[in-house]
Amino acid sequence: MTDARRMLRPAAPSRRDLLRLAALAPALSLAAPLRALALGPAPADQAPGWFRFMLGETEITICSDGALKTPTTLLGVNAPREEVAAYLAAHHLDAQTNYAHTNHVVIRRGQRVALVDLGSGSRWQATAGRLPRNMQAAGLAPDEVTDVFVTHAHPDHIWGAMDDFDEPLMVNARHRIGADERAFWMQEGLIDRVEPQMQQFVVGARNAIEALGDQLTDIAPDEELAPGMRAVATPGHTAGHMSLLVEDPSGARLMALGDAMNHALISVERPDWHFGFDADREMAARTRRALLARAADEGLVVVGYHFPFPGVGHIIREGEGFRFLPALWRWPE
Repeated sequence: MTDARRMLRPAAPSRRDLLRLAALAPALSLAAPLRALALGPAPADQAPGWFRFMLGETEITICSDGALKTPTTLLGVNAPREEVAAYLAAHHLDAQTNYAHTNHVVIRRGQRVALVDLGSGSRWQATAGRLPRNMQAAGLAPDEVTDVFVTHAHPDHIWGAMDDFDEPLMVNARHRIGADERAFWMQEGLIDRVEPQMQQFVVGARNAIEALGDQLTDIAPDEELAPGMRAVATPGHTAGHMSLLVEDPSGARLMALGDAMNHALISVERPDWHFGFDADREMAARTRRALLARAADEGLVVVGYHFPFPGVGHIIREGEGFRFLPALWRWPE
């Protein structure tokens, strides 16, 4: 190494320097203001957007459809804005933009392969629409899906029903949606009764439901989608929103929450805070509280559609409230 390069290289800190910095660390950290953790996006695709584990004898794969960006004004709309802002800052979350992942559950049991929700395809935000690519990366072909469960008909859950040629993406699958959910979106004159920003939701839902035709049939609460997979009524986010309970013969159980809980922190720790896209906000809050208690008391594995990827974990009681505990992923043995 040349003398010039030696001069440019910083000297290694001495033990005395390290001890002095350690002593100063608390004061330095206390002086720093709270702000969002500055983690930028990956420079390129660094890993496939899928995650696989076993629930007893049942194979579960989480496939990402990407992410969505929405304004934080949709979070805690019934709470004082300064309280919401303080909560976001304390949890190192962006003050302006809520970055929400989109986690699809694929359940393989015997000859049945069930998919929860269809993503948004190329019809919504450019940061989403990656479900087909990530399913392929996970070794899952669309034509092997036998059952599709649609939690509700919002854009990021059903607009991906068709490919770019307006053909059904899951060609061999029986699609199921709640009867109340279908009835809400298909009612006559709905588009004239909703807010202007919701009109595209109505058009998109109707288009997807009509395009699926006979491939889409209704499912009622407590009805089986397939053996060991049962619909659960979780209304409020939409009129007929449902979640899916997966029960393995071993006794292990998982619930795909859909949007019954839309935020891994706020929905769990502040269930009474309303979310802007909830159709019936008081009902949605009651549903969240009931789900939190059930998940904690029954030890359910939960998957939050908009939780940080892969969105898998447990709900635990903490004092008088609840907390989401992400699951520990295990390497193959």
